[in-house]
Amino acid sequence: MTDARRKILCIEDDAETAALIAEELIERGFAVSIAHDGQQGFAAILRDTPDLVLCDVSMPVMTGFELLEKITSLAPRFADMPFVFLTALAQREAELRGRRLGADDYVTKPVDFDILSSIVEARLARVARTRPGLPAVQLSEREVEALAWSARGKTSGEIATILGLSKRTVDFHIDNARQKLGVATRIEAVVKAASAGIIKP
Repeated sequence: MTDARRKILCIEDDAETAALIAEELIERGFAVSIAHDGQQGFAAILRDTPDLVLCDVSMPVMTGFELLEKITSLAPRFADMPFVFLTALAQREAELRGRRLGADDYVTKPVDFDILSSIVEARLARVARTRPGLPAVQLSEREVEALAWSARGKTSGEIATILGLSKRTVDFHIDNARQKLGVATRIEAVVKAASAGIIKP
């Protein structure tokens, strides 16, 4: 039997805060997974697309702002995935920046769980009315990045330099993506991934 509960990804570097939020949302009927920095969160989004993301702003490795920018620039299929920032920064500039990047809402910590729950419900209800069927293919973070750079005309050698990988590793990721997409060539993989909204050329 499939789990029909809506999936929330909570990206929060403070383990205690993350556990509290997860516990509260699970009690309210959601399926919650946790990531502790932006890089983990990015990988989790690509691996198993959540219905909504709650994301701290100030985190090590990759900030919430950087994560949102990376998601929207690499993979437009996530454009309608609600993204709500959690932050202790009750500052107007930070909130404006988040909204300019495409954040749907802003919740300040300490979190009022009734307010958080109402925001989550409202955002999910709005998406349920507008969301088309998402493509079934799930590519890894590196596969998405390699294909996206390939779509922008970069060679495997150039992509290797950009991503800090070997050319062989880049070719491996693109080959894996090609197989998952069920096509014969790199160009076909780029075209199919772009048309499905998996990458942004």
